[in-house]
Amino acid sequence: MSHTVSLIRGDGIGPEIVDATVRVLEELQAGLEWEEVRAGSGAFEDLGTPLPEETLLSIGRNKVALKGPLETPVGTGFRSINVAIRKHFDMYANVRPAKILPGVSTRYNDVDIDMVTVRENTEGAYAGIEHTIPPNRAAAETIILCTRWACERIVRYAFDYARQAGRDKVTLVHKANILKETNGLFLEVGQSIAREYDDVEFEDLIVDNMCMQMVLRPERFDVIVTMNLFGDILSDIAAGLIGGLGLTPGANIGKDASMFEAVHGTAPDIAGQGIANPTALMRAAAMMLEHLDMPEKGKRLERALNTVLEEGAALTGDLGGSATTEEFTDAVVASLG
Repeated sequence: MSHTVSLIRGDGIGPEIVDATVRVLEELQAGLEWEEVRAGSGAFEDLGTPLPEETLLSIGRNKVALKGPLETPVGTGFRSINVAIRKHFDMYANVRPAKILPGVSTRYNDVDIDMVTVRENTEGAYAGIEHTIPPNRAAAETIILCTRWACERIVRYAFDYARQAGRDKVTLVHKANILKETNGLFLEVGQSIAREYDDVEFEDLIVDNMCMQMVLRPERFDVIVTMNLFGDILSDIAAGLIGGLGLTPGANIGKDASMFEAVHGTAPDIAGQGIANPTALMRAAAMMLEHLDMPEKGKRLERALNTVLEEGAALTGDLGGSATTEEFTDAVVASLG
């Protein structure tokens, strides 16, 4: 059975790592057909909008997208297109696994790190409810949106994910000691739903303590569920533990559409040089294959990536090697065989 996937090449190194990932997926003979659409700064420059209607129609039609990194202006300009796509399609669960990979040197190589951050993806501080106060932007205000309904579905998603993946524990992260209404609601909902899953261990931690514990004892964490802003930060800490964002995939899951992506940025300093590391997007593609009911092909891709990383002969510069993106991809293709 073939699947049509909306393909967003993105900005900066996006086209390079997308090309590499598409090549590997075609080698896997996954039966994927591509519908290429635009988004991000490049689309804004060429088309006058960072998120064309054609792109939204494509994702809505195909129900699944593979996306390279998109540039978001800092401080001014248009808002994050990543956030806009997630909100438009109600992709409420952001799933980011972080696991020590073979051959990758980190300070934690002797620690069994294998955690998954499940982040509420549509509300919280990223809901986009903010304004400035005149004159001359004398002040600015952001409203943190937290509904019981959204809290319930993300916490339940985390527990169901833990069960299905054979994981033993869910850690809910909050700041309910200070943000008593919004984070207090999130904690209350989490504690209530946890009682329905007596086969899964449950704990809650205040976010600042969580940051410290992730650095000191990362092996104690399994599935982490939290609100939007905290999830963005904690998942980057988790990426740092395993060797960086260049290794970390992400999935945005909704009822009607899902999007798979590299969670790192556009790396404009190396764009066009052919030296970008495509591992994160390839691992996201493996998650996409599982989502499309092709788990064995996803596992084949993960095994091939692990082989290349462990052998160490074709690593890109960020991993301590000197291979080009093409040479790394050649090695992954060879390992698939």
